[in-house]
Amino acid sequence: MAKVTKQIVDKDLRDRVFNWLISENTNCGENFSKINDRQYGVILTDLNDEQRYIRIGAIVAELREDMTAEELMASEIEEYEMKQKAKEEKAKAKETKIAKDKAKREEEKKNA
Repeated sequence: MAKVTKQIVDKDLRDRVFNWLISENTNCGENFSKINDRQYGVILTDLNDEQRYIRIGAIVAELREDMTAEELMASEIEEYEMKQKAKEEKAKAKETKIAKDKAKREEEKKNA
């Protein structure tokens, strides 16, 4: 059997995921417009009563020789979770520093 080109394979995968997300699993598919082969869009009203254009895109990851698709997905999830944890720790450290600096200023003000 002849090998199918990457462009055709990727387009088929994107079409399948868009059909699954927009047509089969939701009753809001009619609100989405096809922008191009890689994106669909919808207009929604945000919390400030402004109309916003939202794009949903499908990116097909490259095949890797060093890991399976499952391993690649797991590594990207793990990387995201590590970044979120680091961001949380940085925010906590900032809050602690702000509280410590405030207490120090108040103490200096009291002693002055």
